[in-house]
Amino acid sequence: MSKEIDIKEMVNARKARGMILLENGFEPKEIDRNVWIVPSQTGNGTYTVNFSNKPHIEWKCTCKDFELRGLPCKHISAVKIWKNLKAKFEQLHLKVKQKISIKNIDVECCKFCHSPKITKYGVKNDKQVYFCKTCNRRFVNNIDFENMKYNPKIIALTLDLYFKGISLRKISQHLKQFYELNISHKSVYNWIEKYVGIMNEYVNEIQPEIGDVWHTDEMMVKVDGSWEYLWNVMDERTRFQLASVVSKERYIKDARMVFQKAKRNAGGRKPKFIVTDGLPAYRSAVNKEFCTKTNETEHLWNTGLRHHPSNNHVERLHGTIRDREKTMRGLKIEDTPIVDGNRIYYNFIKPHENLNGKTPSEEAGITIEGNNKWLTLMRKSVQYQKAKVS
Repeated sequence: MSKEIDIKEMVNARKARGMILLENGFEPKEIDRNVWIVPSQTGNGTYTVNFSNKPHIEWKCTCKDFELRGLPCKHISAVKIWKNLKAKFEQLHLKVKQKISIKNIDVECCKFCHSPKITKYGVKNDKQVYFCKTCNRRFVNNIDFENMKYNPKIIALTLDLYFKGISLRKISQHLKQFYELNISHKSVYNWIEKYVGIMNEYVNEIQPEIGDVWHTDEMMVKVDGSWEYLWNVMDERTRFQLASVVSKERYIKDARMVFQKAKRNAGGRKPKFIVTDGLPAYRSAVNKEFCTKTNETEHLWNTGLRHHPSNNHVERLHGTIRDREKTMRGLKIEDTPIVDGNRIYYNFIKPHENLNGKTPSEEAGITIEGNNKWLTLMRKSVQYQKAKVS
């Protein structure tokens, strides 16, 4: 019994010495994932620590203490503590920040003859026109938007106005009043449909750094005069909206469909907890999609604003969507770009008071550089689409 106590005391003493080693700045140097070099506390050389888990877990050190007693020495203890601290630090503070940025490309030569003898030649459709003195041809700087008649900033403006709650016809009137552009409300909708589709494909490839608790709920919306269901999945920590799906029914297959989309947009990641209301379809869908029988994801159901845990995060999202729906007077078609566009606006454009003025994407480690976030997203999405085709 005393021998067993002595061994425990010896191991604990070496753990304490390993901590002192780290506190004094003797940090292990990682040679590869299983080998570390630890400086001697006296400054007279180094020791090599090795780890192996085949056929069983085994630590070794080249110091005399380990060779003599075969117990984890202070160098092994220092490496273990250092590994754990490093993993926790990286998880909490060193998340990979993803930047979405574009480079401003200045016009330095003619796009046709590449002559540097160019001059500005007025503005048409709010786009700067250039004139080449060598080949006598006019052109505009429309890289990434070669076939576009209007300035991309105008399209970015229409997207911003629409998802802030302005109707299509009022946007058309705004463009005529302030920019002297005769653009119909149908053209505005066509822009929304085109660029929301491109941007949605791009942003779904970006994996956000989200938390372990997801909230799911559904709300009723009018689609072409009939009531249908809009399902939403949101991450609690970042408020990042992972999925939005419209369906005619509230069966298990419908709930599974939104969970499958949420997992794809989260890079295949599953939450530790998923919070829903008491809809029976959720229980079966969560069991099938998140393997709750193996305790991978725990399902917290029958929640609401007055219950614990609450589902108020996604309920507030529904309030935002409801305000937008009133302006639209319902959705016109089930496969509408408005649902995905609203998710892009909510995640990447709109600042949130509960996030101290940051967007959910910024909270999830995704930063869009520049003041015009719509324009940056549009351009990056077009570049992404071109790269896929090529």
